[in-house]
Amino acid sequence: MNDLRPFDDAAGREAAGEAATPLYRQLYDRIVQSILDGRLQPGDRLPSARAYANETGVARGTVDAAYGMLAGNGFIDTQPRIGTIVARRPPAGNDDLPGASPAAASAKSTRSWRPDALLPLTPGVPALDLFPRKIWAQAIGRAARATSGTDMIYPDAAGLPQLRSAIATQLGVSRGIVCSPEQIVVTGGFQSGLALIMRELAGRGRSVWLEDPGYPISGAAVRQAGLGQIMVPVDREGLSVDAGRALDPHAALCVVTPAHQYPLGTAMSLARRQQLLAWAYEQGAWVVEDDFDGEFRSDGRSLPSLKSIDEGERVLYAGTFSKSLFPGLRLGYIVAPPPIADHLRRALRVSEGGRSIVDQTAVADLLASGQFARHVQRMRIAYATRRDAMTRAIEAEFAGGAQIDQAIGGLHLLLRIPGEGSRFAHFDPLRPEGLGALALARLTAREDLRDALLVGFANVPERRAPALAKRLAEAITRGPPTLNAAP
Repeated sequence: MNDLRPFDDAAGREAAGEAATPLYRQLYDRIVQSILDGRLQPGDRLPSARAYANETGVARGTVDAAYGMLAGNGFIDTQPRIGTIVARRPPAGNDDLPGASPAAASAKSTRSWRPDALLPLTPGVPALDLFPRKIWAQAIGRAARATSGTDMIYPDAAGLPQLRSAIATQLGVSRGIVCSPEQIVVTGGFQSGLALIMRELAGRGRSVWLEDPGYPISGAAVRQAGLGQIMVPVDREGLSVDAGRALDPHAALCVVTPAHQYPLGTAMSLARRQQLLAWAYEQGAWVVEDDFDGEFRSDGRSLPSLKSIDEGERVLYAGTFSKSLFPGLRLGYIVAPPPIADHLRRALRVSEGGRSIVDQTAVADLLASGQFARHVQRMRIAYATRRDAMTRAIEAEFAGGAQIDQAIGGLHLLLRIPGEGSRFAHFDPLRPEGLGALALARLTAREDLRDALLVGFANVPERRAPALAKRLAEAITRGPPTLNAAP
């Protein structure tokens, strides 16, 4: 490698923790820049971590952290009998690069809680290895062959009629929601749907209740719409309506995940649901029901949705195929009262103009044929198995030193490490290790939740659970390189 010059007084500054940028990040940036400049070519061999540490004068753990981050972001690979090499196909479009533009840095700051690459233990991502690619390819093929000349012009902004009809039928069976296809508006996933609701219904300058802790994208949508953010605490019964009333009783809107709260995993009690609806009726406010991975309850039962008990037509149900199929599909939907659905449809004609006809036709095919329901059932069983395997592996690795909150389903575990709150409060110690587990402190300012991690299990086959649990334990024990580096 042609860029092994030592850092100026690197070991001394590392031990003292005086560098403005952590040394592992400086190493990472240096190697990435060499790849981007062409000084390192795909397939070029990098020195071992031990050799690189000796040449640069930094700690071995620092180099391990930099290499782990490079591997996690797809810049390097490790191959048997060869060692560490530059990846044959380095990632494209990565904002986490030296010299990234201020705009890119700003954009990244809104999503830094979620890795750009799929790292082991990343929460919130479905099991991509179990996705029925053959069935999906067949559905796409049928959709493409059935596309007429009329279909190729411009799609209905509210969504393909057969998809909206199939969604209405599916919701009636799985969520107890009685609605017509005309009440459904197809969107580009949950983010697109929420941004649409914020723009059209909240009213600029008003405030929005958000769950604390909660989904970061919801907060980003509120800020982008120029609305006030009211963080309402969540407890074992879900969002505290009494706390919301005390903080701001006149909010225009509330975004809530009642079926399976993200990230704590609790289900909102019936009493809280009724309290929330009563507040919305009194204030003329809207409630956005985010059905976050609600299909995957581990006990096999799906609770009735908030929308199904909404007699005053104040709930907008927001669903997505990101967890049930795959995130890259970017397909979701909103169920709204008829006048509101008409308003949202008109707004979509101006802002988006509709989604891909082929993708919509393929999803409608899966829903109508029963393939979607069968896939969800298979995934429910697989996730229960993978969750149990990951739970056993973590319990064995930590030997009683950690607590796992048993949620009713979802795609991640909540791992609590007593006494680790101060370590997890200001940094994410696992990303440099090539792991996607997320510190809960990144999602909330609450002191009582700062000693926990979100550990994704959906993409962890049973056989890999012990090894990943060991890597997780080692990362937590070692801590961040900037704090535990040794000269």
